[in-house]
Amino acid sequence: MNGPAGVGSAYTWDRSFRLWDFYFALMWLATLVFVLGTGYPGWPVRGVAAGLLVPLIPLYVWVGRPILRGDPPDERRALRYLGTALALFLSSAVLVGETRLMAFALVPQCFMTLRMRWALVTVGVINLAPVIGWALLWSPGDEAVFFNSVFAVVTFVFSMAIGSWIIRVIEQSQERADLIAELDASRHEVSRLSTAHGALAERERMAREIHDTLAQGFTSLLMLIQAVEAELDDDVPQARRHLALMDETARQNLAEARALVADGTPADLDGASLPDALRRLAARHSASLHVSGPVRPLPAGPEVVVLRSCQEALTNCRKHAGSSATAGIELTYTDDTLTVSVRDDGRGFVPGAPCDGYGLPGLRARAAEVGGTARIRSAPGDGTTVTVRLPVPPFRSSP
Repeated sequence: MNGPAGVGSAYTWDRSFRLWDFYFALMWLATLVFVLGTGYPGWPVRGVAAGLLVPLIPLYVWVGRPILRGDPPDERRALRYLGTALALFLSSAVLVGETRLMAFALVPQCFMTLRMRWALVTVGVINLAPVIGWALLWSPGDEAVFFNSVFAVVTFVFSMAIGSWIIRVIEQSQERADLIAELDASRHEVSRLSTAHGALAERERMAREIHDTLAQGFTSLLMLIQAVEAELDDDVPQARRHLALMDETARQNLAEARALVADGTPADLDGASLPDALRRLAARHSASLHVSGPVRPLPAGPEVVVLRSCQEALTNCRKHAGSSATAGIELTYTDDTLTVSVRDDGRGFVPGAPCDGYGLPGLRARAAEVGGTARIRSAPGDGTTVTVRLPVPPFRSSP
């Protein structure tokens, strides 16, 4: 047995086994008193019978006890141990009938160490052989033989009942041990799967954050570099404006990276309201912004989802809608809903077409995490509209 549960089980088993030690010692002592205290046969015979009982103590302590504590007990060693104990017991029981009391200490050991067939044979010898040997040696009267035979049969039946109970207890204990082992294995498997699921969820979260921040920033930088390269020879002022925008985008990316490492608020929302953050985002992407409804502070979750959704939609517009496409953001506050729509008049696409990108699935996943929905409407040549609708705490006007 391993681990804390194994330690507790081993401690419980040790305590219960000390009861068996006490029981064996008590039965041995009671048998010795009966043998020495009986009036028949004479003292020399009783002394020999008592002397045959003495080796049972060291035999039990040094040989029997380790066998009984085996899991499972070694049946061959158990047969040798019980054979030696039976030789001493039967020799004493044939000489003095009171020795048969010791059977109550030996019978349980048979069922604890042997399979049922061998246990029944051994128990039969323990209960019946002493009476037969005693009757042949001393030739008592018919009445004594009858009563001793009845006593032997009764003790044999009693032994069978006790033995069956012991076997059921052992089988039940083994079943419980197997169930506990299965439970421990299941618990460890659940813990492993939970850890793996947590790691996967964290990787997915980090993937979304990186895609919605750093990856989009780097994409913007690459597009601005291409624009600057095309403008250096013909339109230096426009190239300078794009260089300034590159500087702003790089600083923004650096701020997002620091926020990502610190697991903090997105840089655009740090110390600013959601409309202000969207206003700065729209300015970087040359998009318009329209805000309607009662503007109010909201929990960080919905505001972050709205900001990331706009970042994703505007980045996709820049990459796919075409250089002449224009984009607009509409942010709408209602009593219990926050809605943002990003529209562009670009080339559009087929929404059901398979795609390898992470953006749109990540956008839907973000909305679902806060109980909202994300809908993409587009068609070739007809632009694209991304609408995210999120539940928010109800609006309460000041008294």
